[in-house]
Amino acid sequence: MKIYTKTGDTGTTALFGGSRVKKYNLRIESYGNVDELNSYIGLIKDQNINISIKESLLKIQNELFTLGAMLATPPEKETLKNGKERLNIPKIDESSILFLENEIDKMDSELPQMTHFILPGGHQTVSFCHIARCICRRAERLSVELNDQENINNDILKYLNRLSDYLFVLARKLSKDLEIEEIKWIPKKN
Repeated sequence: MKIYTKTGDTGTTALFGGSRVKKYNLRIESYGNVDELNSYIGLIKDQNINISIKESLLKIQNELFTLGAMLATPPEKETLKNGKERLNIPKIDESSILFLENEIDKMDSELPQMTHFILPGGHQTVSFCHIARCICRRAERLSVELNDQENINNDILKYLNRLSDYLFVLARKLSKDLEIEEIKWIPKKN
């Protein structure tokens, strides 16, 4: 299989099922942002962090590939003419969301109560988490817009929403592990 196919040279790309759309299509933007998010999660995973967090991040990366494949499949192409699913892979579902919630709860139980908003930064690894969180929110916004135009699996929206929460709590957990002081946002009165 060659990396280059030349089929996208005119500004279109294929979705699962074979239909071609412009590369700026909202569906492409949605899963393109998920792909960008996945790359940043890989960057976080490459840092000097706890092995159990690395394992969780690897699971999340695999689930993001699944989520991207789900987004790349238009509703009318989800099933073949014989009624079988075109995308024959495990889907993002409630168990995927529960995994994130359990990880959030586990990390959160080790953290001090949050009393203020926290400014991103303090350490490069923590900053990578905040960048990934922002990309996740962008992917979520685009997926919500896509869902307004043509229905997508609601678990995709839930997963992205929960993943951004996970990334925020991960940033806090890594701040604690790295002994970095969180900088609280305290608005200055004039």
